[in-house]
Amino acid sequence: MSQNLDFTDRVVLVTGGSRGIGRAITEAFLRAGAEVAICGRRAPDALPSAGGKRTLFVGADVRDADQVENMVGEVHDRLGRLDVLINNAGGAPHAEAATASPRFSEKVIQLNLVAALHCAQQANRIMQAQESGGSIINIASVSGVRPSPGTAAYGAAKAGLINLTGTLAIEWAPKVRVNAISAGLIRTEQAHLHYGDEAGMARVAETVPLRRLGAPEDVASACLYLASPLASYVSGANLLLHGGGETPAFLSAAKANREE
Repeated sequence: MSQNLDFTDRVVLVTGGSRGIGRAITEAFLRAGAEVAICGRRAPDALPSAGGKRTLFVGADVRDADQVENMVGEVHDRLGRLDVLINNAGGAPHAEAATASPRFSEKVIQLNLVAALHCAQQANRIMQAQESGGSIINIASVSGVRPSPGTAAYGAAKAGLINLTGTLAIEWAPKVRVNAISAGLIRTEQAHLHYGDEAGMARVAETVPLRRLGAPEDVASACLYLASPLASYVSGANLLLHGGGETPAFLSAAKANREE
């Protein structure tokens, strides 16, 4: 089992890999022996490190196709290959659909959908030329498979990313496997912006069958699996990483009604 999760001599690129879920993914692959590159518009104050290894940072705005081409090319030139791409960069602040500006919505969709396509296209070009092919993992969201009030453009973009995953898995097989992870409620340094203070996050956690918010490390572990030989026959999949989902609100309402 441990040999299947050994990424020694493998090169991994994680977009948005300097913080939150991306940082946990980066550190997990470093501990597994991989050479890891991350990208972002600005270099972090401290590069992620683990297992005695440190990441390579390449500056790029993943919404810009030319910058993505240059970034992926630099990773390949400096590290010699590209085995795994994790399309992690994304996110969106709360915005009501009725008042969100066209520019705001376009930027959200560019970051959460179009950028992932740009990165995947460039990674696929390299992976198809490698005897061992490669693996692409798109970090999606449960917002892409259920209503997403307050983040309409984000939810729509993630739904598109899930669909894109299945399409690319067919077009780029058999050399490149493409999968998605639809993350649920994950506790990151930005969680308070969505779920409130500690008491609020505790109440939110009670709506999850496993009775906790997910951790960035949960997503990282799923990435290790999907990128490994253990998942060699997994492609076009959307892994729901949500602790069992969210308990339907009607159950709480019905319980309260019975207790009255």
